[in-house]
Amino acid sequence: MDATRIALALGLGLTAALANVLGGLFVVRRNWSRQYLKYFLALGSGFMLGVVFLDIVPESTRLVGIDSAMLCLLAGYFLIHLFEHTLVPHFHFGEEIHAHELEHETGLAPHHAGMSALFGLIIHTFFDGVAIASGFLVSSWLGWVIFLAIILHKLPEGFAISSLMMATGRSKGSSLWAAVILGAATIAGVLLMGAMRSEVQYALPISGGVTLYVAASDLIPEVNREPGVRIAILVFFGLALVFLVHRLFHV
Repeated sequence: MDATRIALALGLGLTAALANVLGGLFVVRRNWSRQYLKYFLALGSGFMLGVVFLDIVPESTRLVGIDSAMLCLLAGYFLIHLFEHTLVPHFHFGEEIHAHELEHETGLAPHHAGMSALFGLIIHTFFDGVAIASGFLVSSWLGWVIFLAIILHKLPEGFAISSLMMATGRSKGSSLWAAVILGAATIAGVLLMGAMRSEVQYALPISGGVTLYVAASDLIPEVNREPGVRIAILVFFGLALVFLVHRLFHV
């Protein structure tokens, strides 16, 4: 049974990875409205937060108890904070355009800023794969809702890293490869969990902490940059979508 679920997780991990690449393609081909990116950010943040608190936290508590679950959740949250905003001094999910502004924000040369952001994102996309596989190892329901939460931010993720790479002067091909690398990290996360199935009770809450960080500390701030209430309302719509999925499909 576990082997079947890991195979399904691998297929969905590949789908999520392709969404990273598609986001990068939107940047290098310049044929997609940036407004859609904001919609994905808002919808995804609400859905992800709902899945963390309504699905991942309760299941993690059932697996290892509330104290260990909360400790692992915090570990995942601060692990990504360490890589994305401490060891790596800059990253956000918006579009990067001007290299000199990037250099001013980070204090790094554009080339180094781009590589540091890529490294930080590799860590969190790796845990996307860990989360998908961990969910399926617990139950098919949990695997599917985690996959839906992750796929909603995969397009913005690929879009963001490719636009950042182009802003640092890299070619379109190199910028697209950055999105491919993110996708490959997701697949690697699934494969690792396939080899470490017995550690799912810790992997699930740690990856839940990563998902919480991405939603609350990466996506929500980008939503808050937007004027007006239309984008903000989509966050609530994303949360409502979690309740709807629960009502319709959760047995």
